[in-house]
Amino acid sequence: MFACLLLPCLWAAALAQAVSFPELNSAIPGHQDVTYFDLAKMIVPDLKPGDDGFYTGGAPIEMRDILGGNDGGSPPETVNLPNAAVLAMKAGGKDRLAMLLDLGQSQDSAEGFAVLAVYDLTDKPKLLDAVNVGTDRSTYFRDPGKLPISADDDALLTMSTHFNSNQGYVGTILILVRNDRFEAIDQINTFDENVCAYRRTQDLSFQTHGDDKPYAAIKVTVTDATKPSGESCGEPASKAASHDISITYRWDDAKSRYVRNSDAFEKLSAENEKRF
Repeated sequence: MFACLLLPCLWAAALAQAVSFPELNSAIPGHQDVTYFDLAKMIVPDLKPGDDGFYTGGAPIEMRDILGGNDGGSPPETVNLPNAAVLAMKAGGKDRLAMLLDLGQSQDSAEGFAVLAVYDLTDKPKLLDAVNVGTDRSTYFRDPGKLPISADDDALLTMSTHFNSNQGYVGTILILVRNDRFEAIDQINTFDENVCAYRRTQDLSFQTHGDDKPYAAIKVTVTDATKPSGESCGEPASKAASHDISITYRWDDAKSRYVRNSDAFEKLSAENEKRF
């Protein structure tokens, strides 16, 4: 479901370091006196080790929602954190560390609260920015985690999801880091369905192409595929089908942001909602 295409060979070296899940009490490579726990405490100031291998704490620091507005979830009153996902990246030609902490969800919220943070580890570790990227119950880096969009920059990919017995909901956010601040490029919502007569999936793939300045164009494709089960389900048999829906995002100097060339993903999201 989460498979993605490999990126052009030109920037293949940038994928050498994938997402990792280090123990929070382990030292950061190159900083033997600093642990990932120290970085996490910049997000949850009263975080402390628990007796069950988890880390507990209260509310995180104040931060904005990556998509803007007040539609994001609220953090739980008590954080119960097993670990964090970390990813080395480049932003503005500088080495940065991105860290994702899924803090769970509050009792009055349907969405979880997940913090995406970026750090400068050049000297004394410094938190540069932190945003909430949780749009559903559980949030992760989406494979491949980052997309090289220039020799000096990576875009990030996160996904929030939940599943029930026969449906899967995924919201993917494409994120730019500019001037050491997170900026959402777009959110892409997909929907999978597995019923008696068929299985329908919507898989995402990503490609960067061209040598546009300052950032390369990003092509995102949703492959919407239906595979009949062959079972007798008391309803007309479904036909096998597959089609691609693609959007290309290009940097617009005048608007100082990425601009998409179509509203096809919005239409897909609206069509999917009718099937919920």
